[in-house]
Order: sequence, then structure tokens, then C-alpha cells
Amino acid sequence: MMKSKIHRARVTGADLNYVGSISLDPALMELADILEWEKVAVLDIDNGARFETYAIVGGPGEVTLNGAAARLVQPGDRVIVITYADYEAAELEGYAPTIVHVDDRNRPVPDPTVTGPDGPFDLVGLS
Repeated sequence: MMKSKIHRARVTGADLNYVGSISLDPALMELADILEWEKVAVLDIDNGARFETYAIVGGPGEVTLNGAAARLVQPGDRVIVITYADYEAAELEGYAPTIVHVDDRNRPVPDPTVTGPDGPFDLVGLS
């Protein structure tokens, strides 16, 4: 099952000479429940590339592809970073993955598809 994702993050860098991985903003990693060294799937919305790597802690706002994966993206591309996990059937009742939407600077924003009586959900605790 999909455990979590960071949706439409903007690639801030591509470092071919780094040993590998994707460097992610630590606040986004926490919100999306992504651990350092965790395997992630990366989907490039702009060019259709899909690949796997592992996450490491980067700087604020950072989404940098490192090593071989750097050849598959360009700074400015939009990507989806997805984690998956195995669950027992009993754990799936009422299950929903964690989805973190971000703006052009990779800051968390409300899910644009979720509205209630007062509009999109509140972002208390996400600033």
C-alpha cells in the first residue's frame, strides 16, 4: 500500500557527483513520515521518468536528486516522492496514506481537493 507521498515537489538540484539518493527538506520528511535511508519511488511529472532511490535529510526547501538519478531530472521539474509499506488486513480498515502537498518553494499547503464548510483544511502545525 502507499504509505505516504510528497506531491508535486519542485526539484531544486541535481548532483551527478554525489553518491546517490534524494535529499529532502527535513520538515517535509517528517510530515510525510519518510525516514532517512528509506526507499522511495520518484515520479517526474515533467518528463515521465520513474525510479527508486533512498531519502536523506537535506536543507530547508531542498529536493535534490543525487548520483545516477540526477540524470533523470532537471532543476525545476515537478516530482512525486512516494513510500510504500506492508500492512495486515486488520490495519487497513479506515486506512488512508499521508499526502503532503507543496507550493512552488516546497512548503506544505492544504490539499486543493479537500474542502469543508470553511474551505480547505487548516494548516495548524505545518508552518
